[in-house]
Parts: sequence; C-alpha cells; structure tokens
Amino acid sequence: MSVWGYSFLALGLAVQAVTCWLTEETWLSVVSGCLGICSVVLCAEGSIWTYLFGFSQIATYSVLCYQQHLYGTLIINAYYFVTMIYGVWCWQQRLVQKDGQSAKVQPRRLPLRTGLAIVLVLPIVSYLAGYVLAHYTNDTAPYLDAFTTVPAFVGQILLIMAYREQWIIWLTVDVLYVVLWAQRGDGCMVAQHVFWCMNCIYGWVHWSQSSTPNQAKG
Repeated sequence: MSVWGYSFLALGLAVQAVTCWLTEETWLSVVSGCLGICSVVLCAEGSIWTYLFGFSQIATYSVLCYQQHLYGTLIINAYYFVTMIYGVWCWQQRLVQKDGQSAKVQPRRLPLRTGLAIVLVLPIVSYLAGYVLAHYTNDTAPYLDAFTTVPAFVGQILLIMAYREQWIIWLTVDVLYVVLWAQRGDGCMVAQHVFWCMNCIYGWVHWSQSSTPNQAKG
C-alpha cells in the first residue's frame, strides 16, 4: 500500500477512535466502523486484502442493521457476502505487479452507454423497492433504505468486475447512509460513512489514473 494509503487509513481509524470516545457507542459499532475503513482504503488501493476485512465488516454491520430494523440494508449485506466470494476470484484474474510492488487489481472503465442506462434505471427501481418496504414491512426508513440498497447491488457488481465507475455509485450511497445513521444517532456509523465518502473520491482519482477504456483483460 502507498504512503498516502497508510496515511489515509490512519486518519480514518483516528476519526473512529475520537467518535467512539465522544459518543460512547457500542463496541460492535466501533469494530464494524474500523473494519469498514480498512476494507475501503484497501479497495481504493486495489489490494485484494480488501476482501478479508470486508467479510468481517459485513458480519458486524449486519447485526447492527438487524437491531435497527433496516431490512433492505440487511439484505444487501447478505448479497455482499455471497458475491465477495466470487469477487476474490475475479480480482485474482486482474492482479498486476509493477516495479517490485505488491500486486494490485487492474481497473477498467465502463462504456458510456452502459453508464447512462444505469443512471436512468436505478432511481426507478429504487423507488419501487421503497414502496414495497413501506407497505409490506415495518422498515423504519423504507425509501432511504431502498435508495441505499438498490444502487449498492449495482455498485458491488462494478466493484467485483473492477470498474472505476463503482466509486460514483458508492459516493451516492454513502451520502445517503450518513443521513440514515445520523437519524439513528449512531456516531460511529456516521463517521464511517463520512470517511467512506472521502475514500470514494480518492478511489475515483486513483483508479482513473491506472485504468484505460475497454481493456481486453478479464
């Protein structure tokens, strides 16, 4: 991992520590937040080790979502867990080693037509999902839950396939998650997602620099 990556990781963990001290959150929120920060920074760096921390973060985060009756988010976490198993294999096929550094995934860019289709379809599907959650479950934030869950399905696919456009989707999702967890008063989760927003920007810049359109590999 680069010096910038280590510095960014240290910043994220420090923010979690301070937030924990100020808000006195549960140990589960703290652990989940720290694991999540490690996972996303490693992802932005293109390190396959992101999956190790990702699996652990999903397990702890799912418990928090169940406690808060956020069923859409709970479903997406189960989806993350399953697809990440496949993701490990996909990233292994795209690992590239340069200048004696540790191997990193080679990112690629999404075709413009595909990107536009995603932008048009996601809001519609998200609204329909929110309607279902609002009328057929006791979800405490149905539409907000839906607009974080549905895009995350697509974002996870793009992550697994190593497309840089995943960072745009994750940024949108994380902004909404800041609102979601702020409404529930969970400072550690708010701090985690604020940091994830910053990491999305870093990930976009880093992956844009190392990706090229329509790469043949993979």
